[in-house]
Amino acid sequence: MPSEAMATATPQRRSKITPEREQEFYQAVLDLLREGGYEALTIEAVAARTRSSRSTLYRQWQTKPQLVVSALRYCNRRLALEGIDTGSLAGDLRAVAEAAGDRCGSDTALVYALGHAALQNPDLLQALRAALIEHEVKEIRAMVRRGVERGEVAEDNPAVEFVPTQLIGAMRVRPLLEGRLADRAYLLRFLESSVFPALGLAP
Repeated sequence: MPSEAMATATPQRRSKITPEREQEFYQAVLDLLREGGYEALTIEAVAARTRSSRSTLYRQWQTKPQLVVSALRYCNRRLALEGIDTGSLAGDLRAVAEAAGDRCGSDTALVYALGHAALQNPDLLQALRAALIEHEVKEIRAMVRRGVERGEVAEDNPAVEFVPTQLIGAMRVRPLLEGRLADRAYLLRFLESSVFPALGLAP
């Protein structure tokens, strides 16, 4: 079996697979990660789930980390908050809470499945951040900036800096603190009781 130390190498693809088949491989990886975690994930399990051969997978991705990183990048392409622009900061943040709450189970499972392994593998950590964190931070900051430009929030309000941390933190931490997912109802309550008052927005 190829060494995981090769994770930073660029995959040398020897055969082509269709985009649909590639998507099937990535989806299988994400599903298996959520079900059993990173350590339990094997190339053999992905091959069995997708009814393919191990050699097919190894030709495309030489190591498990390479395959997982590619799957996370595929996940990142599927996430999109760019279309959220309700005309008000409160409306935008509510829309984010609803979108995040609807997928909180799958995203939270991925974070926990990869947490320890990602700390040991810089490429894996960066892919995890790019897939599930950096995009959301960028878009939430843009929403807050529009709110400041519209005069809804004072530019020097110290709470402005922490809006992404508050929202993303609430979603990731609730399962640890309460054993429950941060669904849309929870995140909307969190906005109205904590984030909006700090920003000076009406609930």
